[in-house]
Amino acid sequence: MPPSIWKIQEIRDQVAVVEGKKAPTIVLKNARYIHSMLKQWKYGNIWIFGGRIVYAGKEMPVNLDGTEVIDLEGKTVVPGYIEPHVHPFQLYNPESFADYAAQFGTTMFISDNLHFAVHLPRKKAFSIMEGLKALPFSFYWWTRYDSQTELAEEEQLFTNKSIFEWMERDDVLLGGELTGWPRLLRGDDQMLYWIQSSKKKGKKIEGHFPGASEKTLARMKLLGADGDHEAMTIEDVEKRIEHGYGVTLRYSSIRPDLPNLLKAIIEKKLNIFDHIMLTTDGSTPSFHRDGVMNLCIEKALEAGVDPIDAYNMASYNIARYYNLSHLHGIIATGRFATLNILKDEYHPNPESVLSKGIWLKKEGKRVQAFSNTDWNRYYPPLELSFDLKDEDFQLSTPIGIELINDVITKPYSSSSQVFKTELPPGSDESFLILIDKNGKWRINAILKGFATDVMGFASSYSITGDIILIGKKKRDMQHAFEELKKMKGGIVLVENGQAVVSLPLAGSGTFYLGSMDELIEKESALKAALGERGYKHKDAIYTLFFLESIHLPYIRITQKGIFDVMNKEVIIPSVMR
Repeated sequence: MPPSIWKIQEIRDQVAVVEGKKAPTIVLKNARYIHSMLKQWKYGNIWIFGGRIVYAGKEMPVNLDGTEVIDLEGKTVVPGYIEPHVHPFQLYNPESFADYAAQFGTTMFISDNLHFAVHLPRKKAFSIMEGLKALPFSFYWWTRYDSQTELAEEEQLFTNKSIFEWMERDDVLLGGELTGWPRLLRGDDQMLYWIQSSKKKGKKIEGHFPGASEKTLARMKLLGADGDHEAMTIEDVEKRIEHGYGVTLRYSSIRPDLPNLLKAIIEKKLNIFDHIMLTTDGSTPSFHRDGVMNLCIEKALEAGVDPIDAYNMASYNIARYYNLSHLHGIIATGRFATLNILKDEYHPNPESVLSKGIWLKKEGKRVQAFSNTDWNRYYPPLELSFDLKDEDFQLSTPIGIELINDVITKPYSSSSQVFKTELPPGSDESFLILIDKNGKWRINAILKGFATDVMGFASSYSITGDIILIGKKKRDMQHAFEELKKMKGGIVLVENGQAVVSLPLAGSGTFYLGSMDELIEKESALKAALGERGYKHKDAIYTLFFLESIHLPYIRITQKGIFDVMNKEVIIPSVMR
């Protein structure tokens, strides 16, 4: 459990406010507010001193010298929303996403550290995290035990030393998510040791068990898993609850399961809302055009969930599960002064947002923006110091990858002649190359089902930061690579030698530095252009990210080569350049 963050003198001053010896900073009077533990609406006054609630109840302070007093007659107050499962580098970065999310009432993230683990030395990652703590927002993290791909140097990144340095941090609340759980079932005692060590330090363990059988859930529970966010059916939800899991339901850009799951819970009269949490699970920018956790609450209300349960699933339930309810998720004495002021409980997009005692939004207008992190200090620009040659486009085997949906693939044997320089427009085959960002190796394949008319496409956005090239014309793929090189990272779509759409990315080519509003428009333009050229799935950004990801079936392209997920082996090794 993270320790109290207030110093002795600060606590004495807070007590002095209750005693009338000091004036509160802010008083919200005549407030109708949710009491998350009682599951009741209360009426009263909320006293705030600095960043902390020092009193919530019927009384008004006797000392109001210099106090900002706001009458909330007719308004409704709820705790700041918590997003418990954030992948904070989905083209955005933790700061830009938090800045945006806070305007819609989401004021706390529990975030994936995978990007940091793969791309940065720990000292730099920890320095960024310390800087983020200075913002009027609450950042917490989880630590991965594996890369969810086949890295050439995985054993050097995920070591006892690295895992334990992450676990020692108070702001790291959990281990996982366990994308590498099959290793545990095959007898990987190293990962089991990390899990057990994490639990001894009070960390939760988050699973990643899509489609898991009841026996698999039982085994993973015995191995240490506490929660899971992969329920896709009401039967999945029930199985997880029956085995004592914390259950997080998704409303995301590729898994919008939440409305149907909530309706099924209500229809079956399952009294489990106290044990449910909600997440948008790393959705890509355009999904968030209308917000973050407020979207989940809206879907819960539309499904017929009682408003108190809807808000608790996005705040108090999460804080309680992670042993943080002494700081977050409840409007009561001693907690952070992190509150959303609503028109009423049926409108979860707040009119005003207070986070740690600082106004971020007031009466519908932004009054604070986040801009502390100098990202270029931590990430060098992507310098592609090599050129592509004709042999880089040579395909030595007809074995390829077929996209079944955004992220699921299966092996594919191409009928195309491997020495062609172009594939016919309108067909669903494309050339695919994954090439080392340092130019040391490459792996080539045919990709079926990506798009019918994408001629040249290049992306430095991937799990590893290596370069993905896709297209029907090798000449346009070459040109896309050159455009990417000039941009020093990003995503670019090329047709007939001309860039159609480009999205520049900093952070060594992995995330955007501008605002979320800008990013949403740029990503939307990219997705529209891909859709016009035959991309038929929901989310191309997820497709790019998961091409390398070995926790999903059945075949992947990785640093080591084409990887058979089910048999856990490289079937076509990468080629040294």
